[in-house]
Amino acid sequence: MAKSFLQHMRKWMTQKMDLPEDVMMDLPRVTMIGQIHIYIENHRGLLTFTDREVRLLLKQGQLLIKGEQFVIKMILPEEILLQGKIVEVIYLEQ
Repeated sequence: MAKSFLQHMRKWMTQKMDLPEDVMMDLPRVTMIGQIHIYIENHRGLLTFTDREVRLLLKQGQLLIKGEQFVIKMILPEEILLQGKIVEVIYLEQ
């Protein structure tokens, strides 16, 4: 019940204060440039990295990115820039 109330309050504040939902709701922001770059902000850490798969921990769930020839171009505590051929981006609920 308390979790639902907090989510409702965050959504209400986002609408009233005209703030981006990803900031207030603690959601990841995913920006893709074609199939070659993907930039993810507001993740909780890198769980898996291979040249064909990247898995990131989110506040709620995980983000799975599948493709080929992945290279991490930049990584910070809550941001990552991935380059390669992106085939699939999947949100996994926990």
